[in-house]
Amino acid sequence: MLDLLFSDPVAWGSILGIFVVIGICAYYVYYFMHNVHEDN
Repeated sequence: MLDLLFSDPVAWGSILGIFVVIGICAYYVYYFMHNVHEDN
């Protein structure tokens, strides 16, 4: 299962896409929390 996953470029693309979306979400959450903390 894992060797098929690592050899498949389509699976790599979706995994990379998921990590990019998670990273962008985490960045916006951090940015929002930082701005809320600065206002108080």
